[in-house]
Amino acid sequence: QVQLVDSGGGLVQPGGSLRLPCTASGSIFSINAMGWYRQAPGKQRELVAVMSSGDTTTYADSVKGRFTTSRENGKNTLYLQMNTPKPEDTAVYYCNADIWAADWGRITPDSYWGQGTQVTVSS
Repeated sequence: QVQLVDSGGGLVQPGGSLRLPCTASGSIFSINAMGWYRQAPGKQRELVAVMSSGDTTTYADSVKGRFTTSRENGKNTLYLQMNTPKPEDTAVYYCNADIWAADWGRITPDSYWGQGTQVTVSS
């Protein structure tokens, strides 16, 4: 089985910084893309940033220049560094990963989600 755990949320002031880690564990054969999505109250879930297996990251226009991702392969961990956050960044942030899982001699691809972590940007 594969688990995806995201964390690091909390209250942050506008202009501050926050780092969200996401760690995949379990019977992992390989990890393809890993990324972050967010969902604000009354809105649909939207992409924040996604990093390919080749470490190329695509960012939403709304976070370009402020948020960055980094990956710690040995620990199957993806970080979202949030710099100069704005009140409109307030949302529940979800980690997502496309993982090939090894199970009973088979390797199967699937998409996994973390449980979500609340980020509130407010003074």
